[in-house]
Amino acid sequence: MEGGINPEGADATAFRECFSLAWTNPYILRLAFSAGIGGLLFGYDTGVISGALLYIRDDFKSVDRETVLQESIVSMAVAGAIIGAAMGGWMNDRFGRRSTILVADVLFFIGAVIMASAPNPALLIIGRVFVGLGVGMASMTAPLYISEASPAKIRGALVSTNGFLITGGQFLSYLINLAFTKAPGTWRWMLGVAGIPALLQFILMLLLPESPRWLFRKGREEEAEAILRKIYPTNEVDREIRDLKESVESEIQETGSSEKINIMKLLKTKTVRRGLVAGVGLQVFQQFVGINTVMYYSPTIVQLAGFASNRTALLLSLVTAGLNALGSIVSIYFIDRTGRKKLLVISLFGVIISLGILSAVFHETSSHSPLVNQTQTSQFANYTCPDYGSATNAASWDCMKCLKASSPDCGFCASPADKMSPGACLISNDTVKDTCHAEDRLWYTRGCPSKYGWLALIGLALYIIFFSPGMGTVPWIVNSEIYPLRFRGVCGGMAATANWISNLIVAQSFLSLTQAIGTSWTFLIFGVISVVALIFVLIYVPETKGLPIEEVEKMLEHRALQFKFWKKSSSISGKNQAV
Repeated sequence: MEGGINPEGADATAFRECFSLAWTNPYILRLAFSAGIGGLLFGYDTGVISGALLYIRDDFKSVDRETVLQESIVSMAVAGAIIGAAMGGWMNDRFGRRSTILVADVLFFIGAVIMASAPNPALLIIGRVFVGLGVGMASMTAPLYISEASPAKIRGALVSTNGFLITGGQFLSYLINLAFTKAPGTWRWMLGVAGIPALLQFILMLLLPESPRWLFRKGREEEAEAILRKIYPTNEVDREIRDLKESVESEIQETGSSEKINIMKLLKTKTVRRGLVAGVGLQVFQQFVGINTVMYYSPTIVQLAGFASNRTALLLSLVTAGLNALGSIVSIYFIDRTGRKKLLVISLFGVIISLGILSAVFHETSSHSPLVNQTQTSQFANYTCPDYGSATNAASWDCMKCLKASSPDCGFCASPADKMSPGACLISNDTVKDTCHAEDRLWYTRGCPSKYGWLALIGLALYIIFFSPGMGTVPWIVNSEIYPLRFRGVCGGMAATANWISNLIVAQSFLSLTQAIGTSWTFLIFGVISVVALIFVLIYVPETKGLPIEEVEKMLEHRALQFKFWKKSSSISGKNQAV
């Protein structure tokens, strides 16, 4: 926030004060949760496609056969989000935060309708692009709106509610996926339901005001003051208004504006450049440590770990989504007590350990999959996998080699006695699948039976537990408070765009990577990137806990390289804040 009061002891009481607002000043929570539905939309879209994809593959055989088409259905929403985030930065400064959220809701609703009625994969992808445009705008606008409508001492906790609603949306998407597994149309309902929260937010935002910071910047001071008097206690509001006026006046004296920004000049401004390095870097690393491989492909990863059933995969994925939502609640509690940087460091340490576990487990899973047995396969003589039937070294075939056969695709029908015993390698189609199931056998096409599957679930759970409170929410919070007001929209848009570009790279490459180098090596790569991310956080990310934005600017202006950030500062001073 520009201006703002910086009370002593805010870190210890922020969580309690945030919830006491429900009784003392519900208006602030109304602003936060209404805007936070943008986070719910973000989370729902991230989670729902992971389950819907299982059934889209069943309805469209072309999708089931082509990995690239599956990745495109997932990642085209991310491609749309890149454009939406870039447009959102400009729209935020030109038309306001509230107006941008309303446009995002319209785009999201249109996309949900198109997806639910799509007769072919092409139209489904178009619907995903519309949804992505809306999600991209909402992803950077919702935390910005909340940040600018929150008192400084509880800003982190309130912006964290947006992170909670993102993870809550992901959890809700898995519940919706499970609810519609037996319904006619399955994935159409899963994707179409997404239009409901968009419609709800559109109605709520029509009843709420524009950001008071944006109104001040546009010279609409009376409107802004009226809103601030609803947000701040009487003994604080006059000082807040005075400080905000001084901040805006000093900005107006500088050349340029948010609508006509010279990018080269922006990058030459020390505080903005340093803020962008921290903000954009955090957004890029948030994706490159692999979170959306878990969110987009969680049921697929569960199947790769040895759980064959679609419904079982969805049910187990629900657990990871629930842990993600729980982690966001932890973030709300600690963000203004512990600080942004400490949460990031703890988060990344846990992510590195978790990815190491996942890499080891999938290595063991792939190197100890059950063998293919000639006797078992001969029981399905008409459906034997052609590559296996013509192989000169058929005795060396195991389940993993069977699943890699490609002329045509083949699947593994497990032994009825023990799924780890030798089984049959057969052509993969619905007839063979039903025949295998008719003999009380499990049918595998994504991953192989494994006695280590439960360890993979533990690894996934630990990954989410550590990622969610830190790397899940802190990058968005830091980006909502680290830039000067005059550059906040465009810089936030740049950081969000970087996030979505990184998201697209990960989403479009994950399945291809697992096929090319294996799931184990894929998670190992994410682990190495997480180590780099930890070093980046230690060096480049400042602590912004409890600081008004002008203090953040001073800290960036006079920043020196320091690693001793763990001890609590005796005073909150821009020049003396740790890196």
